[in-house]
Amino acid sequence: MSAAQTGARVLVVEDEGKLAQLLTDYLQAAGYQTEVLLDPEAIQAAVEAGRVDAILLDLMLPGTSGLEICKAIRKRSQVPILMVTAKVDEVDRLVGLELGADDYICKPFSPREVVARVRAVLRRTQPGRTDELELDANRFSLRYKGREVSLTTIEFALVQALADRPGHILSRDRLMTRMYSDHRIVSDRTIDSHVKKLRQKLAEVWDDVEFIHSVYGAGYRLEVAEICAMPTAAPDAT
Repeated sequence: MSAAQTGARVLVVEDEGKLAQLLTDYLQAAGYQTEVLLDPEAIQAAVEAGRVDAILLDLMLPGTSGLEICKAIRKRSQVPILMVTAKVDEVDRLVGLELGADDYICKPFSPREVVARVRAVLRRTQPGRTDELELDANRFSLRYKGREVSLTTIEFALVQALADRPGHILSRDRLMTRMYSDHRIVSDRTIDSHVKKLRQKLAEVWDDVEFIHSVYGAGYRLEVAEICAMPTAAPDAT
């Protein structure tokens, strides 16, 4: 049973009314319960009362900072937090992650992507997950939901490096070290090229699942996110 099917509760902390409504509509269509709050005290009260399973937290809020709210929440709770922001500066992004954010979503984004990210974080943090990835080092293969795909040695090394720390971001430098034991010098674009080809190979087998996620300016992470089909289309958030 997926997180959405259990009626997981997602708190939306977003001061742009239209965007908050857009996110709410998509989350509810995916089966989640939602609540929109802006007051820091009300947010803390909701978390402490156990009314929240995940938080979509805008970084730029009137009168306060999403980073400060994240910091305050982390003093009392490990509820999953997904930062949402128009800021694309790497320092701000990494500061958010260091304060305990579980993911970082930059505007503009697709509402479908946000729902997929929420689902992935909840799958990772809630008990009772099924359909885990299986890696076979003898056959250089990846298996998921009864289907299997063969990988090259480099592709397997890439997946294995990410799978060793599921849900965590690995920089390109760290991936290079894991993928090339002879310590050859390769560029960031080489890593990006391998990721692109691997994604294409996986998409041929699982066209409704995303395995490898990009974190802009930081690197890549591995977690399974089923691509949800929404009943109506909507423009990307801005």
